[in-house]
Amino acid sequence: MTATAPRIRQLPLIRVLFVTAVLVCGLFGTLSGTASAHAALTGSDPKDGAVVDVAPKDVTLTFSEQIAMGDNSIRVLDPSSKRVDVAKMRDLSGGGTVRYAVDLKPGLPDGTYTVAWQAVSADSHPVSGAFTFSIGAPSETTATVPDQEAGGGLVGTLYDTVRYLSYAGFVLLVGGAAFILACWQRGASVRPLQRLVVGGWVTLTAATLVLLLLRTPYTGSGKLGDAFDLGGLADVLDTKTGAALVSRLLLLGAAALFIAVLFGAYAKRVTETESEADDGEGSGGTGSEAQKAKADLTFGLGLGGTVVAAGIAGTWALSEHASTGIQTGLAMPLDVLHLLAVAAWLGGLVSLLTALHRTPDIERAAVRRFSRIAFTSVVVLAMTGLYQAWRQVGSWSALTDTAYGQLLLAKVALIAVLLCAAWFSRRWTGLLGERTTTGTEAGTEAEAEPEAGEAEAEAGDEAGEGSDPERAAQLARQRTALATARKKRVRDADTERSGLRRSVLIEACVALVVLAVTTALTGTEPGRTQEQEAGRPGTEAAAPAPARPINLTEPFDTGGANGKGTVRLTLDPARSGNNLMHVWIDDPAGKPMDVPEVKVAYTLKSEQIGPLPIVPERLAPGHWSASSVQIPMPGDWHLQVTVRTSDIDQTTIEKNVKIG
Repeated sequence: MTATAPRIRQLPLIRVLFVTAVLVCGLFGTLSGTASAHAALTGSDPKDGAVVDVAPKDVTLTFSEQIAMGDNSIRVLDPSSKRVDVAKMRDLSGGGTVRYAVDLKPGLPDGTYTVAWQAVSADSHPVSGAFTFSIGAPSETTATVPDQEAGGGLVGTLYDTVRYLSYAGFVLLVGGAAFILACWQRGASVRPLQRLVVGGWVTLTAATLVLLLLRTPYTGSGKLGDAFDLGGLADVLDTKTGAALVSRLLLLGAAALFIAVLFGAYAKRVTETESEADDGEGSGGTGSEAQKAKADLTFGLGLGGTVVAAGIAGTWALSEHASTGIQTGLAMPLDVLHLLAVAAWLGGLVSLLTALHRTPDIERAAVRRFSRIAFTSVVVLAMTGLYQAWRQVGSWSALTDTAYGQLLLAKVALIAVLLCAAWFSRRWTGLLGERTTTGTEAGTEAEAEPEAGEAEAEAGDEAGEGSDPERAAQLARQRTALATARKKRVRDADTERSGLRRSVLIEACVALVVLAVTTALTGTEPGRTQEQEAGRPGTEAAAPAPARPINLTEPFDTGGANGKGTVRLTLDPARSGNNLMHVWIDDPAGKPMDVPEVKVAYTLKSEQIGPLPIVPERLAPGHWSASSVQIPMPGDWHLQVTVRTSDIDQTTIEKNVKIG
């Protein structure tokens, strides 16, 4: 069976990879600044916008999940922008709540005070915010807080770029080593593959060190110069992310030993075994012993390498999204498995591309073995990816309404393109396997036979080689160039191999972009928590978000005599902070209806806040009001209005309203 490869002009490898790198940098430019986390401020004392009569002794902040804070994480500024907080921050967490407090100086004068806070969420990403409260009465304030989001700016861009490089280094290190051990053991002595794996190790090690240094400005001041603050570095080492990065460095030390054995003793053992096999079977038991020794070394390297690779992957799982949210006990090992499958597929893909371009004599059996490994990796990626998508997205609407869901859709589309290219690669691999021994021998003969003109040139060169050393060196260079040209002609004449190189090149380019989107996903707030913070309960239909104060009109029936009527409620301005609420009760004729009791409660189910009870004051028959309804945060709030018309007759009206 014969096949003709499509006549597509093949771009030089370096040019294509350069263009792809530019596209990746452009993608990072559009994604920078999207990093966020799902820790949120759920309450404070004093509340945002509150006016208190007496200066408080401290300021207390309550968060939705566990966070990491330092002594300067909470700053309280007076109207002239001077700090009025004293002593160290106090951790008041307990009973399922996450609460921190900072003491204030005594005798604070009247005016508006600004509270600025910054923390690191459980999935290692920085969060920050600010709010105000007033003592006595509001006043003008010159206090300023950073207008740059935590984790943004130049430091954020550098941090995201280095994170991408760390993933790329992991993929090259693990995938390249796996390709050599499982697909092409002779590749352990091939210089381009050695440079690829060692380059992955160097990239990952350097990126890890830079991440450690950038961690202080990334989660703190945002100033690049603070990367060399030893005190800040000591604080980083006490955090979960710092411990994960240090663990990664220790594991990379073990990986260095693995690489030394792989490209040293193992490469030598493989070469000796192949030499003995080429010499024939006349050596008796020596050949079988060498084969057994090589098999034992392969098994040991495979087992040890898998443990080290899983440990390195675990440093991501222990410090990022998999370690927070629901089902962390299942999510973390599946995340490790996901990362290993990514490395085996994409890293092996780059290794195969390198072998096809730099070592055209790679065996067809090695290509077929990688094809099987890539298929298994895709199956593992599909299963673990579906679980992670369900865990992080949470609902169908989050796929299109949140940044995380949109990035996930982009990743799925890119993987679809990658799978299409992989299908063509498998097709070319199948054609490679269908070539007969006769065809292979013919190709070998063609490679060994130079053209007539080249043979004559070599004969003339040999005649005058001994007369002049410079001439001899020139002739040696010419022979090397001729040999390279012959190999290139033979390689290009192999249509199946040329087609495979093109399809694998496309796969590798798309894989670079997939890796960039994956890096952005790990730094973006999951869709499930984005919806929760926005107050979008997944099981209840919320009322449309109002563009003006809330106005509700609902009928009621308590079931008793004169128990029917209508409730009218307004909430102004219907946002987080202080609000004014009015409630009117009308009888069926539309006239004011006086009832013994009216109660109101607000609940934010997505954040487990509330019920917040409100007992309005009776102003007139059928009219109640509350002037200080504090809503701690925006979202879809569950509103309950209870109307009692007698000692035993009452009813509760429930409605979802958008506030904020």
